[in-house]
Amino acid sequence: MSTEPETTEDAEPGTPDTGAETTAPEGGTASAAGGGDTGAPDTGGADGPAGAAGSGEGGGTAGADDDGPADDGEDGSAGAAGDGDVDAGAEGGEGGEAAGGDAAGGDAGGDAGGDKAAGELSEAEAELLAQRLERERIERRKAEKKAPIDSGAKLSGTAADLLAAVRAVESGQKPPQTVFSEPAAPRRPAPEPVRRPQPVPAEAAPPAPAPAPAETVAAVARLLADAGAPEALAPQAATALGEGAAEVLRADPWQLLRITGVRPEQADTFARALLGPDCGPGDERRGRALTGWLLEQAAVAGHTALEPAALTAALAQRGVPDPDAAVQSAIAEGEALAFQDALDEPPAAAAAPAAPGAAAGAEEGDEEEAERPVRVLIGLERYALAEESLADGLARVVNSLAKDDGVDWAPAAASASGSAAELIRAVAGHGLVLHTGGEAARAEPAALVAAARALGLRAVAACHTPDGRRRFAALLPEDAAPEAAVTLAGLLSGAEGPGRDADGALALDLLVVLDAPQLDVESAAMVVESLPDGARLVLSGDPAVLWSAGPGRVFADLLAARTCPQVASRTPDPGPLGELVSGIGVGELNQVDAPGKELVIVPVRDAGEAVHRTVQLVADSVPRALGVPAEQTVVITPGHGGAAGTRALNAALKERLNPGPGRFGGFDPGDRIAYSPAPGRTVPGQVTGADANGLHLTCAGAPVVVPRERVEQSVRHGWALTAHQAVGSRWPAAVVVLPGDAAQVLSRPWVYTAFGRAERHLSVVHGVEQALPRAVAEVPPKPRTTRLPVLLRGQVPPAG
Repeated sequence: MSTEPETTEDAEPGTPDTGAETTAPEGGTASAAGGGDTGAPDTGGADGPAGAAGSGEGGGTAGADDDGPADDGEDGSAGAAGDGDVDAGAEGGEGGEAAGGDAAGGDAGGDAGGDKAAGELSEAEAELLAQRLERERIERRKAEKKAPIDSGAKLSGTAADLLAAVRAVESGQKPPQTVFSEPAAPRRPAPEPVRRPQPVPAEAAPPAPAPAPAETVAAVARLLADAGAPEALAPQAATALGEGAAEVLRADPWQLLRITGVRPEQADTFARALLGPDCGPGDERRGRALTGWLLEQAAVAGHTALEPAALTAALAQRGVPDPDAAVQSAIAEGEALAFQDALDEPPAAAAAPAAPGAAAGAEEGDEEEAERPVRVLIGLERYALAEESLADGLARVVNSLAKDDGVDWAPAAASASGSAAELIRAVAGHGLVLHTGGEAARAEPAALVAAARALGLRAVAACHTPDGRRRFAALLPEDAAPEAAVTLAGLLSGAEGPGRDADGALALDLLVVLDAPQLDVESAAMVVESLPDGARLVLSGDPAVLWSAGPGRVFADLLAARTCPQVASRTPDPGPLGELVSGIGVGELNQVDAPGKELVIVPVRDAGEAVHRTVQLVADSVPRALGVPAEQTVVITPGHGGAAGTRALNAALKERLNPGPGRFGGFDPGDRIAYSPAPGRTVPGQVTGADANGLHLTCAGAPVVVPRERVEQSVRHGWALTAHQAVGSRWPAAVVVLPGDAAQVLSRPWVYTAFGRAERHLSVVHGVEQALPRAVAEVPPKPRTTRLPVLLRGQVPPAG
């Protein structure tokens, strides 16, 4: 059974799985018992060189469900699916779905021939362009920092070696050979980053990159064929590696790992075919490429960086004989970055008794600032820049609010009550406020937005999904403007909301971001950098749900840092389902009374019975007993693969609810689908047809055309979803499927998120016996290694 990042990370923060074999080149109550045969995990791997792309059940994707291309049948492993993989990413399932694309069915061509018609940019393209522009702007800002950081003069050991390595790279020299050989030593904290400029207008975004030239693709295809690798990888390789892709691969075959879905053992096979006896596990190129690949897998699992020990251990498990040298080489070539973040003063230092002769050195010690311990991390530039940009932007939001902006919030606070009044008072005096609560608590930020707009402020609420936008808009006054509630993706891309001012900042005074736990570091950085000076930001969400699909844990880090006011809602979710989900949030799986059949437990013995009972519930039992039609019921299961994963369930549900030949790339008009226009986003919809332009959908009432070449990686059947795909949306009825092979991947956040998708009725197809209450009580969120708390500590003091 494949899972999402939350259920497949390792027990230790930032530590890739090191339990796999080395691969190297040759040389009622929700606790009711349900019987349970366990289904076999779906972890088969693809054989042959570079066979990860589109070759059977084990290929998987290197991203996760919303971005990269996918295989044609496996769980979407974070580029590391299959037995024996050692990575920090998630194998399959929601790890695969959370941050990259996954297969949705056969060839999207079928009867829908033709190419994408020319026209305006779609919302997804506009969003991707905005993200690309933001990253380029951040990189330009970093390039402007020419002066070296005046820190680290008294470092020793690993920290000093890493700093020397970075500076040696900057000067064109080779880094020293002792990186990671000694424990880290204390150092002075680095100076605070400077504030970056406002983003440029969205309309200035560069055009989407053109496809690789045909001659480049042909050259790569010939090289792949000569080495026995699938020629289908050629377009991806040419796009990823540029015009001289064939020459790049010939010089460094392990660059094949930059292609989505390729696994290290497949890159090794490709390298052996090209290099022959010159290929070995200790090849510097191999170690460097594996270092970057492991950091990418760590990002899929939610980490923005890794500790050196975790990274070198994973490299050793991959057969790299000198992991330290591999990391050092990656740093030297600029493919990875080393960070040294000052930590808090260790408490033991203050309590230690004075040593003899200490008084003699006291005067000298007083003249110097006490040194602090430092944490060394290794990460990719992309996420490092985003995390630093986010910290800078949050500091600006906190510090740029005028002490007296002329807005009298007192009457609005007086007219509200409870947590809503507390939230309004907090926003009146602070630029950044955090708000926590469940579904019913969304009425409080709605009251805030309504009050702010009544005061003449430009206030907007941004939600993670169109369904979240619909639910929030229903809480606003009837005369509220349409732009008062938008999706976050639409706001950032300019498709929704007030647009941007002449400086490129969002034209608003107050932004409330709902579903804040779904913010990864890149999207959060885009949000804060898009705010004008003096604007207020409220991040609101339920901290018990699954974290973001992308790297980072922004909302949780901010709650832990306590750098701004936090308003915890006292509004409980109503009814038996609200009582059940609230108990799960604190680790208790309680028995609740459900007189209106709000909760039903359906015990099953095996995966086959789980599929049968699920189809029966959706198509017959729930509509007949509760009046909820099948199209308003969602099925949620832990992963995409396996005998009771989304693929098996969707196939059975399609056969019962909308049978057809799948003549449009596996789809028929009327099919329910899950469309992933961008990483971390899933929009439910329905197929309406297909033509030369692509597959036609309707999503949230709006028509969408998915080009033929993107159907396979961005559209899948959507009667059954994973919890990560379903987060941010709710349905009148939900059927949560827990087959026997899901027992080891369940966690409290997963159960909380899955059960919380139901508004009126929840059926639990239960085959995991005591694993369910055990997961709720004992399996918290998996830790993620991030730098945001340390970066914030240097710029924003803790709130009083």
